[in-house]
Amino acid sequence: MKNRLFFILTFFFFLQSCKDDKAIATLYLAHNMPQTHSVHKGILEFQKSLRLKSGGKLDVKIFPDGQLGSEREVLELLQIGSVAITKVSAATLSNFVPEYHVFGIPYLFEDKQHQFDILEGDVGKSILEKGSQFWLRGLCYYDAGSRNFYTTKKAIRTPEDLEGLKIRVMNNQMAINMINSMGGSATPMAFGELYTAMQQGVVDGAENNAPSFVSSNHYEVSKYYTIDQHASIPDVLLIGTKFWNKLSDQEKQWVQEAAEVSAQAQKVFWNASVEESMAIAKAAGVEIIIPEKSLFQVHSKSVLENFMKDHPEMRSIVNNIQKQ
Repeated sequence: MKNRLFFILTFFFFLQSCKDDKAIATLYLAHNMPQTHSVHKGILEFQKSLRLKSGGKLDVKIFPDGQLGSEREVLELLQIGSVAITKVSAATLSNFVPEYHVFGIPYLFEDKQHQFDILEGDVGKSILEKGSQFWLRGLCYYDAGSRNFYTTKKAIRTPEDLEGLKIRVMNNQMAINMINSMGGSATPMAFGELYTAMQQGVVDGAENNAPSFVSSNHYEVSKYYTIDQHASIPDVLLIGTKFWNKLSDQEKQWVQEAAEVSAQAQKVFWNASVEESMAIAKAAGVEIIIPEKSLFQVHSKSVLENFMKDHPEMRSIVNNIQKQ
C-alpha cells in the first residue's frame, strides 16, 4: 500500500513538474468502475463537455478500473492534491464527510423522482458543499440505483419472509441494523466471496442493485429478486479543493456546468443498464417481485429512530428530505 502510494505520488509530481505554463490545464480523474459502466460513460460526457465549454483550455485525463487505487485511496489522493477529481459512493464518502451517512437510511426516498428532487435541490447541494472543509468538494450526484433483496431459497414478499435468513450485507452498521430489524440475520462478507457462499448455502441471499446482481452472475444461483428499494445511495463526482481553489471563477463555472451535463447523461446510461440487466435476469428464469414497500418501511423504522438519536445534528437534513 505505501509503495503503491509512493509510486503514484512520484508519478504525478513528475507530470506536474514537466508541465509548460502555456499548456492546456489537465485535470486527472480516477475511478474504480470498468469502462463499460454507466459511470465511465458519464465521465466521458464530462470530459467532452468540459473541452467544449472551455474551448480546449481544460482537459481531463481519465484513469478507470481502479488503476490508482480503491475509492478510499483515491479520496486521500484528492485531499493531498495528487488527483483532481474522482467518483465514489456516498457510502465511502461518509467516512470523510459525516452528512453523507444520511443517504444510507432505509426507505429515505419515496421514489427516484423524490430522490433526485432532493439531490439536485438545496439539500443535496448543501451536502456537496459540506465536503469542502475536508478538502473534498462535491460537484454532482450520479445515479447508483436502488438496493434490493435477492435470495436462493424463497421469494421475499413481506418482511416476515426474511426471518431466519442469512443475508449478506456490506460491513455497514446501518445495513446490518436494517436486516436484523426485519428478523433476518445480517452477514457482512466480501462481495467477491458471495457467489460461492450462496451456492454452498453459507448465506441465503444478499442485496444490491440490478446491474451488480447481473454483472456478478449472482442471478445464476439466486432466482428471486425483490424490488423493495430499501436503499438508494448515490455516487458522487467530486473535486479536491487543492485543485478547485486554483481555478479561476470562469474555470470553476466550466467544471461545474460540465459535471451537471454529465450527471444527466449518466442517469440515461444507468437506466439503460438496469433495463438490460433485468432482461438478462428474466431470461435466466429469475422471478421479479415488486412487494408492498410500506410493509418494509414500518419494520425498519427503528433504524431511522436510532440514527436520529445517535446523530441529532443530522435531524434537520432528514426532516427536510421527508417533508419534500
